[in-house]
Amino acid sequence: MKKIHVAVIAMFSILLFGSASYGMIYMYVNQSSLPQKVQVGGWQIGGMNRADVMLELDERLQQLAEWPVILELDEPLAKTLTLTAAQTGAHYDADSFRVAMKQLEEGNLWERAYARYHLAEAFPLELTYDATSLKKQLSPAWEKDTFGSPSNAVRRITPNDKVQYIPEKGVRRIAWDELTRQLQVKLPHDFGALDLEGKPDPIRLQLPLFMMKPEVTVDSLRSEGIERKIIQFSTGLGNSSEGRVHNVSAAAEAIHGMILEPGGTFDYEKIVQKAEKEFGFREAPVIVNGRLTPGIGGGICQVSSTIYNAALLTGLDIVERRNHSLPVKYLPKGLDATFASGAINFRFKNNTGKSLLIHAEVNNHQLVVKFFGTFPENVSYALESRTIETLSVPVKYVSSNVLPDGAQQVLQNGQPGYIVETVRTKRINGKVVESKTISRDTYKAQNRLIARPGNSSVPDEQEPSIVEDGISDTKQP
Repeated sequence: MKKIHVAVIAMFSILLFGSASYGMIYMYVNQSSLPQKVQVGGWQIGGMNRADVMLELDERLQQLAEWPVILELDEPLAKTLTLTAAQTGAHYDADSFRVAMKQLEEGNLWERAYARYHLAEAFPLELTYDATSLKKQLSPAWEKDTFGSPSNAVRRITPNDKVQYIPEKGVRRIAWDELTRQLQVKLPHDFGALDLEGKPDPIRLQLPLFMMKPEVTVDSLRSEGIERKIIQFSTGLGNSSEGRVHNVSAAAEAIHGMILEPGGTFDYEKIVQKAEKEFGFREAPVIVNGRLTPGIGGGICQVSSTIYNAALLTGLDIVERRNHSLPVKYLPKGLDATFASGAINFRFKNNTGKSLLIHAEVNNHQLVVKFFGTFPENVSYALESRTIETLSVPVKYVSSNVLPDGAQQVLQNGQPGYIVETVRTKRINGKVVESKTISRDTYKAQNRLIARPGNSSVPDEQEPSIVEDGISDTKQP
């Protein structure tokens, strides 16, 4: 009996102790105040009511977000821009503290007790920064309006053919990385700043700037290697018609100012297409199957021929070139370069290693072509054309029913043909180092046409129709 009594007392004691312990834990967990020594971002909240802390936390975060920031600018005109920390892109929060507070209220009794017992004493104030909103206010348009726009450097050729440069103009722009860094350093990192009496002192920052250069600078232009005039070659327009002068001027204008990059190929067909599109061509004599005839674009080959000579005298590589079927008046035989849409082109390659600037213009009834670039001053080229064979004039007879017996009439005086070789000689410091035949050209002889009595005529031989020194009426592919 005594043993039973002892067991009952022991059981009752255990239940009483368990109930007391549970009650104590329940009271421990459900305390409305926070443990002593707890702080958030330097703000001491130990012993304060949790609900009050959460309300005041939001107020304090808002105060930090509204902290005044003044950006100052001295040039070009003194001005200030007043913003809040939030407007600059700052965002304050105390997420780790909020999570800890949530753990004190959620879960079972034991989980909540564990959370309170292990509650940290210090929680950080979290500052994150994103300059997106500030960049919208200080936009590229704002920068352009405030600081202006950059100006590219300009290369110009003076009237006496000197190469000059007008310097570029840089402009100030916001150094965003530096501005972001300074803001993150200067902005409050804890709540201690809110404990000071009076209004918060604004954060003042001199807007950090850098000098932005334009895309084209004097250095970038100089690096192209257009140092000086390296060659000039001219041909006369003689008694050219108004239409022919227009066509020559149009093709020259389409070339004028062209820059041929190192290794680039000059393509005259593209020049002709550009000139036709921008200026149009007029009527002037063209060459069709070895005969001068009215056509459109006559004269454009004087431009290709003049450039051909400039290219030869600069030692450039000729990629494609053919002589006219007839000798031209403005150049010696062997030094011309014809063009026929879709059939004959003129091309050369820039092998100087630097860019080549081409000027072409009609002035005082002269077509003048100039190359500007890099070329050794001790190197020169000379051209010599030699007629190695003169082709006899072929005679062609046609019948005429109006001529009396024994009579004949010359309808067309023929012209002899020529086979011409052109030699280019290279000199260094005045000494010949190379002499090379660069072309062997044939100019066809023109028929001498004679009529004599008869009732039939010999039909003209049908030849493919190729328009030289002009453009075809039918567009070529």
